[in-house]
Amino acid sequence: MTTATHPRTYATVTGLNATFVTLDGRAEPVTATGDEDIRLAVIRRAADEARRTGAPVELVTAGDRGEHHLLVHPAGDLSPVPSTAAHDDDESDEDLDLGPYLDLHDTDVANDGEEVREQNPQPVHSPLSHAPAAEPPGRPSFLTPTTTPTRPTRGRGLLGALGIRVRPSAAEMRRSQQRASVSRQWAGCRTIAVANGKGGVGKTMTTAMLAAVYAREGGGSVLAWDNNDTRGTLGWRTEQGLYDTTIGDLLPAAPRLLAPTTGVSEISRFVHHQVTDRYDVLRSNPELLATDQRITATEFDVLMQVAARFFRMVIFDSGNDESAERWLRMIDNAYQLVIPTLATAESAESAALLLDALRGRDQRSRALADRAVVIVSQSEPAGAAAARRIADGFDGHVRAVHIVPFDPAMKAGPLRFDALHARTRDAWLSVAASAAEGL
Repeated sequence: MTTATHPRTYATVTGLNATFVTLDGRAEPVTATGDEDIRLAVIRRAADEARRTGAPVELVTAGDRGEHHLLVHPAGDLSPVPSTAAHDDDESDEDLDLGPYLDLHDTDVANDGEEVREQNPQPVHSPLSHAPAAEPPGRPSFLTPTTTPTRPTRGRGLLGALGIRVRPSAAEMRRSQQRASVSRQWAGCRTIAVANGKGGVGKTMTTAMLAAVYAREGGGSVLAWDNNDTRGTLGWRTEQGLYDTTIGDLLPAAPRLLAPTTGVSEISRFVHHQVTDRYDVLRSNPELLATDQRITATEFDVLMQVAARFFRMVIFDSGNDESAERWLRMIDNAYQLVIPTLATAESAESAALLLDALRGRDQRSRALADRAVVIVSQSEPAGAAAARRIADGFDGHVRAVHIVPFDPAMKAGPLRFDALHARTRDAWLSVAASAAEGL
């Protein structure tokens, strides 16, 4: 039986965000300052609790890098948690799981919050640093690593149906490799921002199609987030779940959803599951004016913590107001930028201007722009030549450019992956695989 010898605080760390649960059970967001590691901010907050009680507190962290136990003292210094408090086995103190904190450059947090670097840091061992036991000399292992084979999944016509083996085509091999890319399971939540400052260029369509590809191939746990102040239509073009809820309902429920005892199914009350395409939608409220549903940067960070706790991937359908706090925080939290445009000069110029603005914003935004994936959608059946001209204009300025052919199923009405033509589905698979390279 596990016995805690010190009062416990808890923190959930996901990427650049964290939620801290105080000794009296209150959940609150933690944010880092400047380029500070978010884990230092969490330790500093735990030190505040220790100073308030005048005694060390045990900090239990969970999130991107697993669960870890630290003993935080009122002065801000750290020490291993006695093994009887954190473990049920007989591990020694030096085997406690401090691994993710080893790369904080041996930095402690002093009483005033300033960083203090130790002159002669003492090594702390992580259980992950121990090499596995070597095989007895002279005996080979009976086990071989299990991997998922890269194999074409599309049939080869009548010969394949008759059981006659036919060498897969280059297109089939490419699709198989792309499926392997989009079905990857990353450690920690990954985020994609779908952005273009002009309306009507396919942001909602792109969000839904990417979410469908990743969820269908990777097994769900994908959220399509309508991050829009002004008439977001993602909810109109996707299925409604059991509850008529929007982002406005999720925000006040965030502290409860972030509590350590909350079950994973609790998020279902606030998102709308797509039965066939397997992803979930977080809706905005298109019936409200933008002034009635503004989301501040702090509120966005709390919502992001909730999303990262319940989903392995988030795809943002952004609004057109690039000055909105929620739009800027979306960019700050994105791993990959996807920019959709129609095969028209106006929408392409808007996409190019967005890339220019991001390159001048800061170093991280510039990297997003340089690694962006641009999608040129052919909005009319006869628009192939125009789409190619637009795509050629972006070539060399971003990491990848893709053309999505015209498909009447994307023009209006519900967005469902199975309703698309085969070549359109293949195009979206290629886009998703390209974006996955940046995650």
